[in-house]
Amino acid sequence: MIDRNKLGASALEVPRICFGTMTFAAQNDEREAHALLDCAFERGVDFVDTAEVYPLPVQADTYGRTEEIVGAWLKTRARDRVIVATKVAGPGRGMDWPRTGARAGLAALSKRDVVLACEGSLKRLGTDYIDLYQVHWPARNVPLFGAGAFDPANERESASVHEQLEAMDQLVRDGKVRHVGVSNETAWGLVEHTRIARRYGLPRIASTQNIYNLMSREYEQAAAEAGFRERVGLLVYSPLAFGYLTGKYRGGARPEGSRIARYGERWPRYTKPAMTEAVERYCAIAQRHGLTPTQLALSFVYHRACVASTIIGATTLAQLNECLDAWDVRLPAQALAEIDAVHAALPNPAP
Repeated sequence: MIDRNKLGASALEVPRICFGTMTFAAQNDEREAHALLDCAFERGVDFVDTAEVYPLPVQADTYGRTEEIVGAWLKTRARDRVIVATKVAGPGRGMDWPRTGARAGLAALSKRDVVLACEGSLKRLGTDYIDLYQVHWPARNVPLFGAGAFDPANERESASVHEQLEAMDQLVRDGKVRHVGVSNETAWGLVEHTRIARRYGLPRIASTQNIYNLMSREYEQAAAEAGFRERVGLLVYSPLAFGYLTGKYRGGARPEGSRIARYGERWPRYTKPAMTEAVERYCAIAQRHGLTPTQLALSFVYHRACVASTIIGATTLAQLNECLDAWDVRLPAQALAEIDAVHAALPNPAP
């Protein structure tokens, strides 16, 4: 049985596993997607995460399609039995088309844009409210998605945290959003959101959705302390490092239909030199302890003290069931020590 807990300081109770949907309409058609959602729901995962820009990779002709598929499935369930999370896109990343008329230079996260984005998501999801509405990535200058170190030279005009929270406040007061969160945030960003919320009586973020896995453990540092002290829950994405930690890409393999085979060049963080060696070492640990690489990687994330819930993705029922079954795996102390030894030797090869 998958445990449940409160998300951050909010009253929202969620399962410790969430089902991510970014492959819907890219690698999964609607029939396959609904079968995956049915399976996850029947096994206790009533928490579903999506985004206005899904599926990935982001393309104008598929923008919003994932939400539509999730919305069609929601019609088959009692709405109050499903926790729906979605996200408003941040600025840039080659996407000036989601909302026309955006204020020049901001493109996505002005108050007007957040409200418009939410209304679009509500329509595509076919629901009156969103349980958790998240900012997909910051509006300000922040190194994102493996981009490297913070660079003051990249400073730009951006919608303030205050303005974004004012937009969220309007949506909460209108009954369109129950709880709010962020994604791809830094320690400074977490503290700033909670500071502004306290000072001005605006909605308090319940969570941050950040990458965290054996290949990328930066969250354990400053962000983990900020999350703990400010009571912001961590929703982990990419716990299997884009599938690398399953071992399926070992030896240069590129299984037909896999995300790396189809879109690998779009995610450069997974092409770093130490990736191959790190994968081999973690797979060896799994083998020594009678586990699959997937069990090792997921169990590590599932049961970390800093993790509120882990977002898993799957394109087949077999993959989904393997990920869900891994909840019952508890890593022995020796395996955890061996993991930390690899991390010390090859720290964060896919930041």
